[in-house]
Amino acid sequence: MTLQILGPDELVFGVDDVAACAQYLTDYGLAPVGVTAAGGRFEALDGTAIVVRCRDAAGLPAPLETGSSLRKTVYGVADQATLDAIGAELRSDREVKLLADGSLETVDDMGFALGFQLTVRRALDLPAEPVNAPGAAPQRGPNVIGVSEDRVARPRTLSHVVYFVPDVARAEAFYAERLGFRCTDRFEGTGPFLQPPGTLDHHTLFLIQTPPFMKGIEHFTFHMAGPTDVLQAGYRFAAKGYQSFWGPGRHKFGSNWFWYFNSPFGCHVEYDADMDLHDASWQPRVAAASADSSQVFLFQPRERWFPSGPPPGGKPAAAH
Repeated sequence: MTLQILGPDELVFGVDDVAACAQYLTDYGLAPVGVTAAGGRFEALDGTAIVVRCRDAAGLPAPLETGSSLRKTVYGVADQATLDAIGAELRSDREVKLLADGSLETVDDMGFALGFQLTVRRALDLPAEPVNAPGAAPQRGPNVIGVSEDRVARPRTLSHVVYFVPDVARAEAFYAERLGFRCTDRFEGTGPFLQPPGTLDHHTLFLIQTPPFMKGIEHFTFHMAGPTDVLQAGYRFAAKGYQSFWGPGRHKFGSNWFWYFNSPFGCHVEYDADMDLHDASWQPRVAAASADSSQVFLFQPRERWFPSGPPPGGKPAAAH
């Protein structure tokens, strides 16, 4: 059977500063659910989430030997048959726990804790970002404005997670051969973009080859409504004092818009939007990893500016 693994439902972190992480995720745009001084859940519009706990909280899977704050990646599946099939497959060579909530817990071949559960994702019925373009029928009619200072830009769904791994070939083989993930594109010498069998998203997991001492999470991200939401949410986030790491820009593999920020989780956190969809007929591309292959274009944020007069010397700027 084809395993209907939809993508990550939640990422669970064990952190030193719960309050800082809670404030960060709230400012990022996730909704706090059941949050106390000990941690809680921070949800996107469809119910996918980041879960924050104290580093030494009871019940958390053991940390990686590197001390990465990511303690568990929980994938949502579409049906009980998929959950049963995953359990049967993985019990052939490792322990798979059945938890009280009906979910499964195990580890992958790199030691990352994994969970599988009947998905918590709520179906969304929300408009995409409309665009007016010459030569095409208008997506916004007369007198419908395209942007507002008051717009609420909320993350819609947990998109993907990126791992640093010391043996990328072995890590990829586990997800491909045991769980049916498919490589959609690959950075040569770096690692694959992997798509689980229950989604058309370009990837929900990206693996990056690194030395063993770096093993852990590089970043996670949530899908936004469109590029304006990425830029508007990111601009507001930066205005709150959070440090931009990379972006805004647009990737080549996946085509998604991006903006990455530093975080108190010890990893980067991204806003993304407008990712490519691929079915089984897609042929993976291979490229050398570089700045040129990673992004089509890249902006750098600056303070607000307005052309209020001629430049120094009194001469207008040259037209381009």
